[in-house]
Amino acid sequence: MTELDAKQLCDIYNYYIKNSVITFEEEEINKDEMVRRINEVTLKYPWIVFEENGIIKGYAYANRWKERSSYRYSAENTVYVHKDHFGKGIGKKLLEELIDRLRQAGIHSILAGIALPNEASIVLHEKCGFVKCGILKEVGYKFGKWVDVGYWERII
Repeated sequence: MTELDAKQLCDIYNYYIKNSVITFEEEEINKDEMVRRINEVTLKYPWIVFEENGIIKGYAYANRWKERSSYRYSAENTVYVHKDHFGKGIGKKLLEELIDRLRQAGIHSILAGIALPNEASIVLHEKCGFVKCGILKEVGYKFGKWVDVGYWERII
């Protein structure tokens, strides 16, 4: 992952901002903001991309789960696949690589917060060994409706 990839990452992510409740962000982000986020995350956690022939088709990263020191062995994962490349195994490859890197970094528990409904993300995470551990009801509000968030966890 390089800063030069930020424009393509914005294109992937901004689609979800504009067209889904998968992210609770409501305003598109620009390349500079994406670079800032990448730089912040990669101080401690991995950020990876799936690229073919110079085209980024998906990305994944991990971040801190909570700020308190006792959470230091837990992380939250994020995976986004370009809307034109669903069903090709890209998300699974990204998530498996991310899990491996987190294991190497000494992370013990990975959490995935999934805005519901999102069957594709649920299937992806469960294929990669995540287990549902709870649902937070109506914690997000986007496009004029309340959105639940489910949590899945994998111990590594």
